[in-house]
Amino acid sequence: MPDRNRILVVDDEPQITRVLRTTLSAQRYDVRTAQDAESALEVFQDWAPDLIITDLSMPGMSGIDLCRTVRERSEVPIIILSVRGEEKLKVEALDSGADDYVTKPFSRTELLARVRANLRRSPAEREPQVIEEGDFKIDVGAHTVRVRGREVHLTPKEFELLTFMSRNPGKVLHHRVLLSAVWGEQGVHQPEYLRVFINQLRKKIEPNESPRYVLTDPWIGYRFEPSGS
Repeated sequence: MPDRNRILVVDDEPQITRVLRTTLSAQRYDVRTAQDAESALEVFQDWAPDLIITDLSMPGMSGIDLCRTVRERSEVPIIILSVRGEEKLKVEALDSGADDYVTKPFSRTELLARVRANLRRSPAEREPQVIEEGDFKIDVGAHTVRVRGREVHLTPKEFELLTFMSRNPGKVLHHRVLLSAVWGEQGVHQPEYLRVFINQLRKKIEPNESPRYVLTDPWIGYRFEPSGS
């Protein structure tokens, strides 16, 4: 039997961790829990989870601080849970390194869909493939990106976004198309996700502040020009 995906759940409310452990274990995920960010970092170091689900507001280190600390060491997908659904908080969480944001109360169906979306591997990733377009060389199997020979380190969602766009060079891709491709149908109503991750991607691949590879088509979407505009 192949190894089960490991999920680390971080929340200071025991009832929440119990419910999530039961829900995720029933789907055959291997689950460990922590009641604060400091304990979570110890589990993360020793256990190497495939996904982290963390509360936003906890005593001591917050979920956002946990995201930043984990991102210094790993690209593991992170889902933030919070009772607060303001766009400003979502953007801050995504900027700190989170891949997704779920507002409490949430349905088990929705959470499991988000978990699957963040753990999934696309068919292209199952079959190693190298994409060479313009200034870019993307090795999908090895999860590496080079821009004009320089290696660029991307988070899983940044990599998914760039890979999808690189398969459609020169085409205007609508916001909903990109959101659905990278975050699934649950993500099409979260336009702030795309804005944050496009900005993060640009910081890593663009040679200066004026975009030449990822271009904005106002009110429509984005266009990838691998040779520069």
